[in-house]
Amino acid sequence: MAILSIRHSTTYRYRKPVRFGEHRMMFRPLESFDQRLITADLEISPAPTQLHYAHDVFGNCVGVARFAEPASELRFESRVELEHSPAPPFHGLGERGDLSEVTLPLVYAPDELPDLARSMERQYSDSDGAVELWARRFLRSRGSTCIKVLLGEMTQAIASDLRYGRRLSGPPQSPEQTLGSCTGSCRDFAVLMMEAVRSLGLAAQFVSGYIHCPPKHGGGLSTVGGGHTHAWLRVFLPVCGWVEFDPTNGIIGNQDLVRVAIARDPGQAVPLWGSFSGDADAFLDMVVEVDVASNQYVHAPVNSLPIPQPDLLQGVALVG
Repeated sequence: MAILSIRHSTTYRYRKPVRFGEHRMMFRPLESFDQRLITADLEISPAPTQLHYAHDVFGNCVGVARFAEPASELRFESRVELEHSPAPPFHGLGERGDLSEVTLPLVYAPDELPDLARSMERQYSDSDGAVELWARRFLRSRGSTCIKVLLGEMTQAIASDLRYGRRLSGPPQSPEQTLGSCTGSCRDFAVLMMEAVRSLGLAAQFVSGYIHCPPKHGGGLSTVGGGHTHAWLRVFLPVCGWVEFDPTNGIIGNQDLVRVAIARDPGQAVPLWGSFSGDADAFLDMVVEVDVASNQYVHAPVNSLPIPQPDLLQGVALVG
């Protein structure tokens, strides 16, 4: 178990004062059995005239800020402290069944299928079938394919075979682009694996949040992706439900990963977005800082397998 302190700041600077439109934030981590929020504080400068919170269609916490006065700088700083107790990703299988017996093709239970259907739909064109062909390389040529093994091998393949390239703006590139260039950001790797498992009939969702990068023995970091928001995915499996996979670092489960938002599509899980009105060349720059520190750590064994990192999205927005 770890007590994690997370500071996430974003500053926008302009050549001269501009007026700000509505801004929406996803900074508050989702609470669950494996992550419990202790404190949460948000500072916005200049102070908004109105700030309220709502839950979106996925249950994510969304802050909505509105402003009256123009300014040449807009700054958001979120500080949270939470208890992080990740469980092994396939925990409880001994009591309810053996995932090694769950093979492809997979048929979800009739009562689950209506709720999973949209997360099974592919969101990107695969005109030449490259993504599906890549996904099928993890299928056994003879006999059935164990889903647990396939997902582990796919996670590790992205981490080891593709090169991370930090890209601090823009939406995710298409899975075809990621495979063609053999490079991408963490959001690109998450989208590639989502589309790959969807081509095999599995339900997958995008996850945006933070990653803790503790030092490893001998120096350096055990994982990469700190300094910005991070992105990964989760796949729904019989018996154990949603299981998380970070193909950027080769992590299975949510060791060192803090969920903030989950969505069917990356565009629904942008940490911060909004608008301003002013001269076309008014915008100067955006500075993002994310620090995740562990105040206390007690080792809890989790099936994790590390390797490469994250980013942001366009305008007043960032995502892993």
